[in-house]
Amino acid sequence: MAVTEEPRAPGSAGVPSGPTRPRKTLRSLRPGLRGFVRVMRANPLTLLGFAMVVVIFVLALLITILPMVGQALLGRPLSILPYDPAYYPSPCPGPIVNNVTVCSLPPSAQHFLGTDNLGRDMFSRVLAALPLDLAIGFSITLFALLVGGSLGLVAGYWDRPGTIGGVFSVMILRLADVFLAFPSLVLALAIAATLGRDLGPSLLAILFTWWPYYVRLVRGEVLVVKQQPYIVAAKAAGVSDVRIVLRHVIRNITEPVLVYFTLDVGTVIVTFSTISFIGVGVKLGVLEWGNMVEGYQTYLTSYPWMVLSAGAAIFLTVLAFGLLGDGLRDVLDPRSRKALAQTAVPTTLAAAAVPVEA
Repeated sequence: MAVTEEPRAPGSAGVPSGPTRPRKTLRSLRPGLRGFVRVMRANPLTLLGFAMVVVIFVLALLITILPMVGQALLGRPLSILPYDPAYYPSPCPGPIVNNVTVCSLPPSAQHFLGTDNLGRDMFSRVLAALPLDLAIGFSITLFALLVGGSLGLVAGYWDRPGTIGGVFSVMILRLADVFLAFPSLVLALAIAATLGRDLGPSLLAILFTWWPYYVRLVRGEVLVVKQQPYIVAAKAAGVSDVRIVLRHVIRNITEPVLVYFTLDVGTVIVTFSTISFIGVGVKLGVLEWGNMVEGYQTYLTSYPWMVLSAGAAIFLTVLAFGLLGDGLRDVLDPRSRKALAQTAVPTTLAAAAVPVEA
């Protein structure tokens, strides 16, 4: 007579338990991480842009948060800046140019980017302006994405003639066409000059002119996605339009919108710096890269490092987001990601494939 054993629960003696949920999550993430690493190895410029953006964000966070943390914990502010951006030696030992004493020193081991006309460290001033410029670029781009993207969703998905959604779609597109009829920089300059020179009016000026681009981008992507078979099948199954948009449409337009958003951050920084350089942006004395270029432009021929320091900061920041955006296009596109992953074959595998002569 055969004796049957009662099944024992997983995890009891003699029965190994299955993988826990964290292990399952890690295992599911490994293929994606391997593909990401392979794409990064195949495209060094993308890796460079990613590293530059990480460094920029870390510096901005440290410059902003570290003084508050030091004041709260130690009773005195801490800073990663080598010098106080507002400190200048007095009396100034520099030469007199046009009846004004100039304390500008060239770049050296003590001052990496030299000093300005008052003797203030340019490296510290450029770093101190980083959080403001980065916040401006992200806040304006995020606002334009939320407003323009939402309107683009309505104008794309509910674009049905003879319905209320079709009427709203036409109104949104015509309003966007009105703003797009003017060059964005010229319109932003006109609005900023009318509202007055300050940070708030400059932000509003660019906000008013930036959202129509996302309306056109999102609407075009939605028009393509909503013709896909899975959208048609969802409608036939009786799924509501709102649920289709939230679960299917937005998910499938995220990749191109994210790439455009990353590239657009640098464009916004350049536009805001241009407005400040012309003289209708932030007030004089505010540490902002475009404002610094405007204030130091008279010293371009005699002390070029004063202008080039702020200009180089703008260039490197825009370059970092540009490289990251181009790389994201390759990483998020399945076809490009597959091609790059195939090219990034480890050298060890290539060497193992070569036959060894006896």
